[in-house]
Amino acid sequence: QVQLVESGGGLVQAGGSLRLSCAASGGTLSNYAMAWFRQAPGKEREFVSSISRTTYYVDSVKGRFTISRDVFKNTVYLQMNSLKPEDTAVYYCAGGVRLSSRSSSDYIYWGQGTQVTVSS
Repeated sequence: QVQLVESGGGLVQAGGSLRLSCAASGGTLSNYAMAWFRQAPGKEREFVSSISRTTYYVDSVKGRFTISRDVFKNTVYLQMNSLKPEDTAVYYCAGGVRLSSRSSSDYIYWGQGTQVTVSS
C-alpha cells in the first residue's frame, strides 16, 4: 500500500516562496501520474497541478508554481513562488492514476495534507 507524506508547508508573506514535498513509501511513484490539490476553508478541493509525461496547472498558478519529481527519491515537489493570500489552503498530494487528471475522485492515494498560509 502506497503512503504519501507531505511536508514543507508553513506561514509566508505575500510574494514569498515555499517548496512542498510529497514522499512516497510502500511503492514507487514513477509509474503513476501525481498531483497536488488544495482546499481552502469553506471551499471544495481544487486541482493545482499534475505531472506525468507532461505537467498541468490550474490557470491561477501558472507561471508561479512548478511541479517536479525525483524518481530516485520517490518524491514529488511543488515549488510555489510569488505566493498570494488566495493561495492559502491545505495542500494535498495525490497519486495512483496512470494518466494525469484534474478530478480528485480519480486518485487512489492521498497524503494527510500540509497547511500553507500566506499573509498579506
